[in-house]
Parts: sequence; structure tokens; C-alpha cells
Amino acid sequence: MSQSKLLKLNSASLGPCEKQGLCGDKGTYIMKMAFSIVRGRHSKNAVEKAAQIIFTVCAFFAVLAVFSITLYMLINGTPALFKVGLKDILFGTVWKPTAKEPSFGILYIILTSIVGTAFSIAIGVPIGVLTAVFLAEAAPKKLAAVVKPAVELLAGVPSVIYGLLGIMILNPLMYRVETAVFKGSETHQFTGGANLISAVIVLAIMILPTVINISESALRAVPSQYKSASLALGASKIQTIFRVMLPAAKSGIITAVVLGVGRAIGEAMAITLVSGSSVNFPLPFHSVRFLTTAIVSEMGYASGLHREVLFTIGLVLFAFIMLINTCLTKLLKSKDTQEKVKEARSRSEGKSCGTAGEKKNRAGAAVQGEA
Repeated sequence: MSQSKLLKLNSASLGPCEKQGLCGDKGTYIMKMAFSIVRGRHSKNAVEKAAQIIFTVCAFFAVLAVFSITLYMLINGTPALFKVGLKDILFGTVWKPTAKEPSFGILYIILTSIVGTAFSIAIGVPIGVLTAVFLAEAAPKKLAAVVKPAVELLAGVPSVIYGLLGIMILNPLMYRVETAVFKGSETHQFTGGANLISAVIVLAIMILPTVINISESALRAVPSQYKSASLALGASKIQTIFRVMLPAAKSGIITAVVLGVGRAIGEAMAITLVSGSSVNFPLPFHSVRFLTTAIVSEMGYASGLHREVLFTIGLVLFAFIMLINTCLTKLLKSKDTQEKVKEARSRSEGKSCGTAGEKKNRAGAAVQGEA
């Protein structure tokens, strides 16, 4: 409200002296009030402009950080591709960087990262999503008050602790299984329990907090009307959860899966301790090496071409993560687009059916009128 309008609205309650602003507390109060409104509007605009500038700068630095990392990896990771050869690095199976005639094949390392990440996601995501469903829909309040902080605490445990627990608990157990399976074998090379299975189990446990917390938040964000409507139509609680709640929270759950994939691919310290860190074909009881563990294990003493190849491994890892995130994002958008198209078609069909029904009713009314 402008200053002139404010004075006009309050002029009826003022005397002649007060209208001139020369006497009385009421006129002084109105003048101060009008001035504060104008001043508040100007200060609000200044705050909004400042906030817009701050947010723009933050967004710019975020984009700049991604661009800088990409540029840095390209500059440091591509020279080895030209020196060694793209085919010899990406499709070679022999990794002997310190030999007299060095070999830099990382095919088994790439396959190990793919297989290990896939199996850890296959194990961790169902457990995480079902745990989130339990916490959001089925758990008693007292039990949820205990389980949820425990899950959040699990997310804060350092990765090296997972690795140490894997060495002390998981590797001896896997070694017992390995000795039982390959008892009497003369060709199998025993790993002491440090193999692909141990790495997959540790990764699956490490991604659980991310999947559980984000999936639970997505389920709690679903409008309660969805659940009420489903139950009112006669659906059971299990049907409501799996046919209504989970599809409605799909975008949040897919986000949890993407973050879980990033956590699994990027983990290094815990996997270094439990996987054996040897370059082999990724079979369950083989000691294996992931892309991250290859960099961690050898960057400390690498030099020359060996160091450049390790940067190439980092570039492959970076491209791998970007590819997975892009594919999952496009998959999510395509599904949302298909659902919107289906909704639009159903609405148009409903409107067309309604229009046809109205025409029939009008025709029937006309016939009855003629009769």
C-alpha cells in the first residue's frame, strides 16, 4: 500500500490539525507507519537481489568444480592412452607395470568393478528398501526410534572400520567356506578369505544407510491420501505398500540407488583390506582388484608411465560414474514422461466418453420431446 493511499484511508479518523500532521500522536504514528512500509519494501528488494546473487555464485562454482575436475582428469589421463594404446590398456588382461617389459592391461580391473558393484547393489538395494518400508509403514514407534538412529550411526562409521571388521570376521568365515568348497583341489589358489565375495558383502553393507535413509524419506513424503484411498477401495496393507506407496516414491528410491552406486564404485579403503588386491578375473573365490584399489595400492610408489596409467584408471572410473548417473537419470525421466502421456491419454479418453454420453442424452431428450 502506498503512502498516499494509507493517508487517505485514515483521514476520516483525524481532526483538522492531525490531517496536516502538525499535532497529535495519531498523525505521527501514521506517517511513521507509511515510511516503515516503504522502507521495508526497499529492504526486501535488496535482500532478494543479494540472495539471488549469492545463489547464482554458488551454482556457478558448483558447475566450475565439475568442469575443472573433468578437465583435470582429461589432461592427466589421456597421455597414457596415446603412449600405451587404447586397446592395450582397456582390453589387455595382464597388469605388470614394474616388469622389464611392462604391461598395463586393466580389463580384469574394469570387470571386477562392474561385477562387484552390480552384485552389491543387487544385495543392498532390496534389503535397504524393505528396511525403509518397515521403518516408514510397519515398525512400532518405539522400535523405529531405536532402529533409525542405529542406521544413521552406521552411515557415520569410517570405511576403514568396515575393512577392519571384514578382515577380523568376514575373511576367516570366507576362508572356511573356500576350504570346504575347494577341498582337495590342486589348481585353486587359496586367498585366505580375501576375495570377491567378501568385497561384495562389505560394499552391500556400506550402501545400506544411504538407501535406507533416502528411501524412508521418499516414502514418508508420499501424500497420506494415496494410502487412505487405497485402503478405502479394499486393498490390503501389503498391496497398498507395494502397489501404491512404492510406485509413488519411485523417484526418491531411484535417487537412493544412484547414490548407493556412487558409494559402491568410489569405495577404496575397505575394499583394499578385504578383496586381496590382486588382478584376476572376477570369480567369487578369486582375489580381485577394483579400479579404486588399483589407484590406492600403487600411487604411492608409481612414477613415469606407470603413474600416467593410474591417472587413466581414474579417468575410466570418472567416466564410468558419469555414464551410470546419466543412464539412470534418463531412465527416470523417460518413465515419468511415459506416465504423464498415459495420464493425458486417460483424461482425453474420459473427456471423449463424457462428450459422447452427453450427445446421446441430448439425442434421447430430443426424441422424447418430439414424441
